[in-house]
Amino acid sequence: MHTVAVLAIDQVIPFDLATPIETFGRTLLPDGRPGYQVRICAERPEVDAGTFALRVPWGLDGFEDADTVIVPGVAKPGPLSPAVSGALRAAAAHGTRIASICTGAFPLAATGLLDGLRATTHWAAAEAFAATYPEVHLDPDVLYVDNGQILASAGAAAGLDLCLHLIRRDYGSAVAANAARLAVMPLEREGGQAQFIVHDHTLVPTPKGASTEPLLDWLRDNLHRPLTLEDIAEHAGLSSRTLIRRFREQTGTSPLRWLHRARVRRAQHLLETTEHGIERIGAQVGFSSPTAFRDRFKRTTGVSPQSYRRSFQ
Repeated sequence: MHTVAVLAIDQVIPFDLATPIETFGRTLLPDGRPGYQVRICAERPEVDAGTFALRVPWGLDGFEDADTVIVPGVAKPGPLSPAVSGALRAAAAHGTRIASICTGAFPLAATGLLDGLRATTHWAAAEAFAATYPEVHLDPDVLYVDNGQILASAGAAAGLDLCLHLIRRDYGSAVAANAARLAVMPLEREGGQAQFIVHDHTLVPTPKGASTEPLLDWLRDNLHRPLTLEDIAEHAGLSSRTLIRRFREQTGTSPLRWLHRARVRRAQHLLETTEHGIERIGAQVGFSSPTAFRDRFKRTTGVSPQSYRRSFQ
């Protein structure tokens, strides 16, 4: 039987703690045997879970023979105790699979185990995470990331997506599909976290005080135009090469990638707040054809414009 150890630390989010307990705890194999033994582990016997106190039956030694360790989210990410950090690092050194849910990426990253790897977290915490752990390659748009031994999921329900993914890795699609049915959850959810991110209608932030700030404001005002890199460089009074370098230094991306993302964010706003047709919205935000709009929209959000409108209008 596969053993899953779920870490509980102060300010643990109850939903994130319960997700692996319920998902793994109810997983059955084809012959009716349970697929997992689940244990809750903590540094101390009592954990502050915000609205209640949690009595925990296992200490951190529960990691020692576990096959998987889950790090749930915490309401207020803070310093990680040396004991918890050491236990997680020791488990990783022994080959134990470790996965975070939601803001559990913060304590996991604090151990250094995510350094150089892709990871994700709840979209609302992504900016703080990126600033705190720049050595981690954060992807805020996906539901979960699988690096093999180390995994991370986005917020809330994305933890369930991650657990079902782990069940499929361990026991195959049939067992995972049955676990998904028990959870009243699709085994594969369409799209990523990007479709749930809340933005205002300007959609892409401007780095205040940066020399590119006026240019970004101009781009926002001209999303509807068929702009090329040369058009943008000409407006900025720079060569294309200098524009690309300066733009990447100040925004972390290229001018055209920023422009595409801004157009998609504006399109999301229009899909939510208007009855305009898909083709009209694509033209309003500067795409050359409905096909180009649909392709870029799905590449950015993970879903089609039609699916997005059905979910969020």
